[in-house]
Amino acid sequence: MLLALLLARQGVRVTLLEAQASFERDFRGNTLSPAALELLDELGLTDQVLALRHAKIPRFDVATAEGVVTFADFTQLPSRYPYIVMVPQSAFLQLLNEQLAMQRNAHLIMQAKVRELIVEQGVVRGVRYALGEERRELRAQLTIGADGRFSTVRKLAGIALKPSNAPIDVLWFRLPRRPCDQDEAEALFRFGHGALLALMDHGETWQIGYIVQKGGYGELRERGFPAFQDAVAEILPGLAERVRALRGWADCALLPVESSRAVRWHRPGLLLIGDAAHVMSPVGGVGITCALQDASVAATLLAAPLLAGALREANLRQVQRRREWPTRVVQAAQHFAHRQVIDGALASVGPFRMPAYLRFALRVPLLKQVPARLIGLGRVL
Repeated sequence: MLLALLLARQGVRVTLLEAQASFERDFRGNTLSPAALELLDELGLTDQVLALRHAKIPRFDVATAEGVVTFADFTQLPSRYPYIVMVPQSAFLQLLNEQLAMQRNAHLIMQAKVRELIVEQGVVRGVRYALGEERRELRAQLTIGADGRFSTVRKLAGIALKPSNAPIDVLWFRLPRRPCDQDEAEALFRFGHGALLALMDHGETWQIGYIVQKGGYGELRERGFPAFQDAVAEILPGLAERVRALRGWADCALLPVESSRAVRWHRPGLLLIGDAAHVMSPVGGVGITCALQDASVAATLLAAPLLAGALREANLRQVQRRREWPTRVVQAAQHFAHRQVIDGALASVGPFRMPAYLRFALRVPLLKQVPARLIGLGRVL
């Protein structure tokens, strides 16, 4: 949506195909980082985003046996927006859609399901898609797959993902937020019962991720939903009464976690961006930021050759070259968090003790800025 808007504003004719009937889906990524807010500010949209129902998160805290440790403090970032914003993705997408509708050279088609790539002489020339019972064809200079971790476009293009180890799954659910809860919205991570619980302020509700070892969901189901409620209530005693209001597994959504990236993000006439090109772990909530940065770079590098009708695969290669290294850095940081913090916490029987070298690093002025910069800005420097 953002890439379509950026290209359309520069005069490129764009058609955006959306497979679903609406933008209303639960438990999607809802975090906008300082880097994302600054990018939107360049488009004059940040004030409109902040006018939506949202919550500001100034820091990520981890509850350990030694007390609460601030893992990432966004208030110290060199940004006009030194905080994470939690905003329903459906509302954010609708805002972008309203902006896109103002562009005369942009067109959005809902419920359009891509079935086939049009390939002529080795070059992708567009797609064939289904609109209800009707079959349609859409030709284009460039086809962009921005269709997420299960990308249909990527599969049709025969582009493989290089997987890496992401040894966790996440069970998401929401609990009501009350006036008696803490005034300052933050993200808090707690450990217990072989699980990591991420508690994030989402305005009227707490969005909660119950993180277990890969494949652990089946064991949760076997123990039964009341046992799951007991485990959550013990980790979050202040919310125990609200946990009891959950009706069953239908109130939760399982996210099997994956972390991978395509070795090659393009082929002649086709480009992948966002999770279609690199599936991010939910650690740090950086997926949306990386995708928006992909869109910004792609629009900057591709608008001129598209307008001139002179697009070459070298232009697409340049997009990957600009974005692949930052993506690798962020994924490496996520893998470090998996190995050094999450794995140990999930294996711990008693209270979680953060490794001594991490506690030391988080007290060193230069080192303690690294997590906030990676999560908030998508870079270290």
